[in-house]
Amino acid sequence: MRNVSINSLDDTPRPVVALGTDYSHGHLLPLHTHRRAQLLYGATGVMQVCTHDGNWVVPPQRAVWIPAGVAHEVLMLGVSTRSLYIEPGAVDLGERCQVINVSPLMRNLLMEAVEVPLIYDQAGRDGVLIELLLYELSRSAPLPLHIPLPSEGKLLTLCQNFLHQPNAHQPPQQWADQLHVSLRTFNRLFRQHTGLSFSQWRQRACVVVALPRLIAGEAVTRIALDFGYDSPAAFSTMFRRILGQAPSVWLEATN
Repeated sequence: MRNVSINSLDDTPRPVVALGTDYSHGHLLPLHTHRRAQLLYGATGVMQVCTHDGNWVVPPQRAVWIPAGVAHEVLMLGVSTRSLYIEPGAVDLGERCQVINVSPLMRNLLMEAVEVPLIYDQAGRDGVLIELLLYELSRSAPLPLHIPLPSEGKLLTLCQNFLHQPNAHQPPQQWADQLHVSLRTFNRLFRQHTGLSFSQWRQRACVVVALPRLIAGEAVTRIALDFGYDSPAAFSTMFRRILGQAPSVWLEATN
């Protein structure tokens, strides 16, 4: 089914409800929750997902797993989605959101799933399709497109400010000074609240925040300069370190 809200279909007596929705550029889904878990796949465009403990950027042809009951908001940038709303217990990818790679098989299954009847025959072809889709989902690989955030306080504010204006060379001492703690204490607190060292978080944040701009067609040189890299090559090296591919190769895979 397409362009229908899950709210009117949540009690459907099937483990999976598959819906397709087209969104205008810049459409914001405000903070909300679902009783079912959600696999949100963007066939086109970029999605930016925010929860209380982090931000995720979802490039084209990738998907984000949103566990049942997790409050989230989603900014849609030219997105046509395919969503699976999955009953608790049907498949489990954990209690936190994660961006996952979507294999060609899963992509085709997602496209086909939105065309099956709402009350599909669980013992027939459509039931087999859904079961195969859940199996493929259970073995999908997560991608490092998550920017973990502290839950509250001034450290959260500093992280959010950084995401609005990334700086690849911003020193941890500057953050420690603003928090009125020693550098050693800051490094310990930062890892405690994010699970990453400050350097790891800064590197990942710069790459993930750059993704929507890259997909929109902005030049690597412009992004590198805006983020304080010494050269486009330095940005490309960091990009490859985080995502395993040069920006040009990664962009080609999203098309």
